[in-house]
Amino acid sequence: MGGGGQLTEPGESGSRRAGGVYTWEEVQSHCNRNDQWLVIDRKVYDITHWAKGHPGGHRVISHYAGEDATEAFTAFHPNLKFVQKFLKPLLIGELAATEPSQDRNKNAAIIQDFYTLRAQAESEGLFKAQPLFFCLHLGHILLLEALAWLIIWLWGTSWTLTFLCSIMLATAQSQAGWLQHDFGHLSVFKKSSWNHMLHKFVIGHLKGASANWWNHRHFQHHAKPNIFSKDPDVNMLHIFVVGATQPVEYGIKKIKYMPYHHQHQYFLLVGPPLLIPVYFHIQIIRTMISRRDWVDLAWSMSYYLRYLCCYVPLYGLFGSLALISFVRFLESHWFVWVTQMNHLPMDIDHEKHHDWLTMQLQATCNIEKSSFNDWFSGHLNFQIEHHLFPTMPRHNYHLVAPLVHALCEKHGIPYQVKTMWQGLVDVIRSLKNSGDLWLDAYLHK
Repeated sequence: MGGGGQLTEPGESGSRRAGGVYTWEEVQSHCNRNDQWLVIDRKVYDITHWAKGHPGGHRVISHYAGEDATEAFTAFHPNLKFVQKFLKPLLIGELAATEPSQDRNKNAAIIQDFYTLRAQAESEGLFKAQPLFFCLHLGHILLLEALAWLIIWLWGTSWTLTFLCSIMLATAQSQAGWLQHDFGHLSVFKKSSWNHMLHKFVIGHLKGASANWWNHRHFQHHAKPNIFSKDPDVNMLHIFVVGATQPVEYGIKKIKYMPYHHQHQYFLLVGPPLLIPVYFHIQIIRTMISRRDWVDLAWSMSYYLRYLCCYVPLYGLFGSLALISFVRFLESHWFVWVTQMNHLPMDIDHEKHHDWLTMQLQATCNIEKSSFNDWFSGHLNFQIEHHLFPTMPRHNYHLVAPLVHALCEKHGIPYQVKTMWQGLVDVIRSLKNSGDLWLDAYLHK
């Protein structure tokens, strides 16, 4: 899942067994690292050898090994006909006629109703992007970058102007982060190659990061949101315990890497300030070098070259490094609060094998619509709709939201919408609740 690319050989076993008939029990037994099958539209595919060459990364497709991946496959690929040709060499058979189309705990009625909803959204043109919207969004990012430099060049490097410059650069960086997100999800152009090209430009040249690093990490989050060992965003490296299950597990095992009952307090010191300037920065550089991703490295270096050429003559080398560090510090706060208020207070647990709608609604919530909230969050205040339809242009989320809400009401699935303030407060509240669960289990179980 994640787009087209170069195929590797699917393996002789796949070609020999094409036309086989299998049960869900047989499919589910092939979920190991060196033996992976999955099902799409009742057809069984052996992805064992090809997963390593999957353009979206081997982990995201491996997360569906032994499962029905139809809904995820449809959600991630804007051009299904194009991607189908990459599946043909991997085909080994189909499900037995007596087997249901869905596996495990997936609700057939919900799956069918969601399929109908998606078809309605497509017929209403909600997957078609408005080029002017994204051109204006890019334009205001470039304008902010230019004005930030211009005020320093014209009027000097006083503390007041430097602070103003920092605010403008941090705003440009944050908004570029939302824009690269659009291109990364292939939601702007019909041709995937155009999205990939602009994605590398925005995340590389405008932000100094890596498109491939982002793709391989972020697609996992979408495929299995808030699921331990599958969503990298809930891998807190033992610094935090999250949800209701992990804290109790850590407490029972007497695991205490940090004083977790105080995590809602130290989160303010190590979460928002350090994620982008320290953790992400180190991870991005290390990933590009270890994977020998020289194209992304070149795009990333072009950002720093441009930045240093602009600001070293004004601030000197040390001053320029201090400025960009402060900008990253501000941007990191913006990014962390926006992304965590939609996910951290929600259900975080081990794999439950739910259908697409149920899985995404348990892991996401919305923030109220307003012009400011839409802009501030890059329309990720409609996190529910974004997770259900990751290739849908963000300016159409509010149009599909009533349809999603109605479907959730029909099936009794909670559809949460909060104020911005409530969303921010719930981040701290959820961390405190998880910390309290850990302390209780640590002391008494």
